[in-house]
Amino acid sequence: MTDTTTLSAPAGSTERPIIEHWVAGGPWSGASERSGPVFDPATGEVQKLVRFAAPGDVDHAVRVAREAAETWRDASIARRQQVLFAFRQVVHTRRDELARILTSEHGKVLSDAHGEIARGLEVVEFACGLGHHTKGAYSENASSGIDVYSLRQPLGVVAVISPFNFPAMVPMWFFSIAIATGNAVILKPSEKDPSAANWLAAAWTEAGLPAGVFTVLHGDKTAVDGLLEHPDIQAVSFVGSTPIARYVYETGTRHGKRVQALGGAKNHMLVLPDADLDLAADAAVSAGFGSAGERCMAISVVLAVDTIADALVDRIAQRMAALRTGDGTRGCDMGPLITAEHRDKVTGYVAVAEQDGASVVVDGRGIEVDGDPNGFWLGPTLLDRVPTASAAYREEIFGPVLSVVRVGGYEEGLDLINAGVYGNGTAIFTNDGGAARRFQRDVQVGMIGINVPIPVPVAYHSFGGWKASLFGDAKAYGVHGFEFYTAEKAVTSRWLDPSHGGVDLGFPQHT
Repeated sequence: MTDTTTLSAPAGSTERPIIEHWVAGGPWSGASERSGPVFDPATGEVQKLVRFAAPGDVDHAVRVAREAAETWRDASIARRQQVLFAFRQVVHTRRDELARILTSEHGKVLSDAHGEIARGLEVVEFACGLGHHTKGAYSENASSGIDVYSLRQPLGVVAVISPFNFPAMVPMWFFSIAIATGNAVILKPSEKDPSAANWLAAAWTEAGLPAGVFTVLHGDKTAVDGLLEHPDIQAVSFVGSTPIARYVYETGTRHGKRVQALGGAKNHMLVLPDADLDLAADAAVSAGFGSAGERCMAISVVLAVDTIADALVDRIAQRMAALRTGDGTRGCDMGPLITAEHRDKVTGYVAVAEQDGASVVVDGRGIEVDGDPNGFWLGPTLLDRVPTASAAYREEIFGPVLSVVRVGGYEEGLDLINAGVYGNGTAIFTNDGGAARRFQRDVQVGMIGINVPIPVPVAYHSFGGWKASLFGDAKAYGVHGFEFYTAEKAVTSRWLDPSHGGVDLGFPQHT
């Protein structure tokens, strides 16, 4: 599958591949001449350019999608399932190809890229059960001779605005269910790593999805605002930072749309004195530094009870010493950050924490890497005794920085978690079942792990946090996903005479 078309680059730059929009079943340039750079984070070089949509491009893409939606909504459940199964098979068979694209533009190591694809395919597989998930309820003879039943029908054209950290998984969380339920989807991927979106679009075409049902519209705020304000977009799904999530929610709802906007996080892991400290240290390192900490479900704060804090910090530091940072294609444990600007922002938080009195136990600044020195590198960093008043504690860092805050016991740890503005994910490590049960009841967070550091729910449950981590009532995928992308009708029916369709001894078939 080809995801780029070579065109003349903007003045002042060398000619590079330009990633085009995907409209009506193939690459489309649109009218805009604006573009943005796509870096290889492991080398710091601009490897491609991506086309940025103009307002007229948004209108054209929506018009094409609206026409396709009018036909796709009438496709039978059996037909939609066939396309979904075929799409799943294309992605599964060619996952190595997609993983290389993710690593080349995001920087995550290949094993992490494969994990992202696998978790996205879980939702595709869940969506293949659309016949069960969209069936309504039926009440016979609710009144004399009257039956009442419900129907779930597609909304029309919906938009997905996805983040840079999961260019394949997060779109699959949303578009799988939206397409399964008969909608047309316009995906606006991050402009930082956009090629995966075009690869997925080509996979849909190969799977037999009609042209126009899946569109990729590249761009920046112009494209986002165009989708949020367009009268023919019925719903918007978003994942990103909390300030932008709030903006997307408020703008979309002001223009009459359904919106689910998943925001940022500051996930805590509470480690009690009875916990297995080796298990807790393994979990803290795995959840803190996977994907260079660029995960909304990353553990960024370890709340260690004083009596075991020294031992836990030592164990975490020992494990960090064995990590290898470098090019994601070389078998390293952790890759670069997405851009130089983001790397510098994360590094700034380390300096702030140090100024505020935190101890830098492991310093990832200036680390020697297995890769090009011009890449956007920051090694795993461990901060101890981080003051809760520090911006390094209060704000989402979104990088490979793990902070340790020492607490007197369970109650202090719980209070710190509940006092936070975010409520995305959390974890507790303990061998006390009573403490774990109390924690899951009392903590004010949407996704909870008990001796599990990254509690991302399986596809048949729903993903989403509380407080400033989620705007809107609907979480991602699971039951919430099927409800979000459909509108329910309630039908009250009475028929005075039974109908007769004639005799047919053939075995009934679904068409």
